[in-house]
Amino acid sequence: MRDLLNWRSLRWKTALLVAVACCAIAMTVGVLVHRSTLARSMNDGGAKATAELERALADARRDGGFPQGLETSPAAMPAELLDRLHHGPGPGTGHATWYDGDGPGDHPRMWAARTDGDRPVAIAIDMTSDLLTRRALDRHMWKYSVLALGVVLPLTALAAELPHRRLRRVARTARRIAAGDLAARTADGRGGRGGDEITEISATVDSMADSLLGRLAAEQRFTADVAHELRTPLMGLVTASGLLPEGEATDLVRDRVGVLRILVEDLLEISRLDAGAERAELRPVPLAEVVEESLTRTGMPARFTPDGAASARTDPRRVDRIVANLVLNAHRHGGAPVEVAVTGTTVTVRDHGPGFPRELLADGPQRFRTGASERGRGHGLGLTIALGQARVIGAALSFANAPDGGAVATLRLPVAD
Repeated sequence: MRDLLNWRSLRWKTALLVAVACCAIAMTVGVLVHRSTLARSMNDGGAKATAELERALADARRDGGFPQGLETSPAAMPAELLDRLHHGPGPGTGHATWYDGDGPGDHPRMWAARTDGDRPVAIAIDMTSDLLTRRALDRHMWKYSVLALGVVLPLTALAAELPHRRLRRVARTARRIAAGDLAARTADGRGGRGGDEITEISATVDSMADSLLGRLAAEQRFTADVAHELRTPLMGLVTASGLLPEGEATDLVRDRVGVLRILVEDLLEISRLDAGAERAELRPVPLAEVVEESLTRTGMPARFTPDGAASARTDPRRVDRIVANLVLNAHRHGGAPVEVAVTGTTVTVRDHGPGFPRELLADGPQRFRTGASERGRGHGLGLTIALGQARVIGAALSFANAPDGGAVATLRLPVAD
């Protein structure tokens, strides 16, 4: 209904264009017909008045008097008629006609005059019936033009609905692709050789989605291959670092090897999430206990508040992974204190730092991108993994900024039956 009432829609623009075209055609035809009818009426009226004048003069010569209606006084004749008789077109013919449209009582007359000897004589015939005929013709033309417009406009709106619907489908598909659903297709451009412009646009959108999907798949394969290739030499580094003699240099090497190991493990986890290889083992669990144990394992300070916690149907191992990543992100990029609250089956992790960057709130977490520089450094995989694990267990993970400052991550889990 909202789309139907949108006057900026292509449907109504098409209908308006057709309406303007129909009105222009109707006005042009109406003016041409009106002028043509008026010219023919003036010619016929002038010929009729001239014939009536000649008949009256013939009767006057035969009977020896002037018949009724024949004017011989110049004062009773229109000044325009006398001017045409003496100076008008066709001088020397002795005849002139004049249409008096300002006759008394809306009764126009057609005058015809000629010189009889040295004086002008004229006669007028009534043109009321001709005027009424022309007015009736004008009314009928406008009435049927409006009627035709009333029929054409709905038909135009209906005819424009099909391409409008196809364009809306293309727009919906493009929005789905922009939101990350690269499997979305318009299904309008397939096999559309020789089609119209909408078919070409649909085929282009589908081709763009195919290209993006192929590039994303290639990127995911590359990430998985790199992680697997790094795992073997990394295990060698871990073993070798354990054999080094104790010292400041050894501690530095072991720390960097540990960071590299976490990065490789994160990359492997993301590759499994991208490939859809992760399977959740859902079961009813006491959510508050699972979150509290997860906070204990992280070893990081956090203010924990269970408020009416309930049992959730989920995979506790993956919930532990999500909460740990959210808390680690809050400590690494946010500010103390970090607060974790469980309400029902909802887990909220909040810090008091600068908050999430606008890009993350608009597009979601992106791998290898941490957003604003004031949020610290990192490879940007923690929130990406948390979001991926939330999808595996059928939970909703959202990100926002608190009104009084700080980042807020909210995990909503399904209630246990």
